[in-house]
Amino acid sequence: MRQMKISSSNPKLALLAMAAALIQGCSAMSGAVRPVENAPAPRAIIPPSTTSLTAPTKPAVKTTLLPASTGPASWYGPGFSGKKTASGDIFDDGKLTAAHKTLPFGSKAKVTNLSNGKSVKVEINDRGPYVENRIIDLSQAAAHALGMIDHGVVQVRIEPLVDESGVVVGNVD
Repeated sequence: MRQMKISSSNPKLALLAMAAALIQGCSAMSGAVRPVENAPAPRAIIPPSTTSLTAPTKPAVKTTLLPASTGPASWYGPGFSGKKTASGDIFDDGKLTAAHKTLPFGSKAKVTNLSNGKSVKVEINDRGPYVENRIIDLSQAAAHALGMIDHGVVQVRIEPLVDESGVVVGNVD
């Protein structure tokens, strides 16, 4: 540390010099926190229940709408392709999906065309239909599987797919 002569004839200068010496002395204190060289990196504490390396899955959804329902179905497609559905998915008219007013998003349902007996499993990813007296809107691919493209609207039976405990099934491909 460099020594500095301070004249008693200038008290302001003396006070300034003492403050500077005090600040310099505090910065050199041995109790100051300094990084430790070669110290191991801190480790995050992760609760055991969250240590799975698999991708998270959507929880199963219980529903009270388990009985089959019957009514008119329509289909929608090309004009909506590429747009967001109510669930946040991007609509693809080539996938087996449907819009339903109450079934949970991600749930599966078996839809049967009552005029020809053809059926298809669809995933609910949108809300609708918004036309009175219709119970489901199907993607173009689902409508094609049911043989209803040329008819536009047909009578169908919708059966929500549930497991033995009454939980709506979410991945039935």
